[in-house]
Amino acid sequence: MNRRQGFTLLEVLIALIVTVAAGVLLSTAWSGNLLRVRKSTLNDNVAQLLQRKIAEINAENSKKKFNEIHDEEGNFGDEYPQYRWTFTTQKFVLPDLGAIMAAQEGGANQMLVTMLTKMREIMNKAILEATVTVYARIKNKQLSYSVTYYIVDYDDPITIGM
Repeated sequence: MNRRQGFTLLEVLIALIVTVAAGVLLSTAWSGNLLRVRKSTLNDNVAQLLQRKIAEINAENSKKKFNEIHDEEGNFGDEYPQYRWTFTTQKFVLPDLGAIMAAQEGGANQMLVTMLTKMREIMNKAILEATVTVYARIKNKQLSYSVTYYIVDYDDPITIGM
């Protein structure tokens, strides 16, 4: 009786191929997960920094008139060295709805057009468009994330007279 001891070359090669394939699959899945974790961490950091900066800017500017609010920029210090921010403002401009109404077939009610024009004038004075942008430097690439919101001056008196 001749007993075989050990494995044949073919059996060893098949086992090696199965092991390598499993290793490749695991490393691919693992590297994809690491990329998703990094991206998720970046998005979470940016969201927190945007929220924090908007809250700080609103607190600083809460009692100021629109002409006292100025554009700013800065960084987040040593805690987040790869991030920086900018704050910009611009006048809010509501579209002229009166002109759109007048252009309709049959024209528009003059009183409605006058009311829309006055509303547009009041809103353009009482609203300021503000944008906070956070820039993240990842390796040699700079990514930007922006949030635009509106600041309303509730203290400015409204004059209704024509």
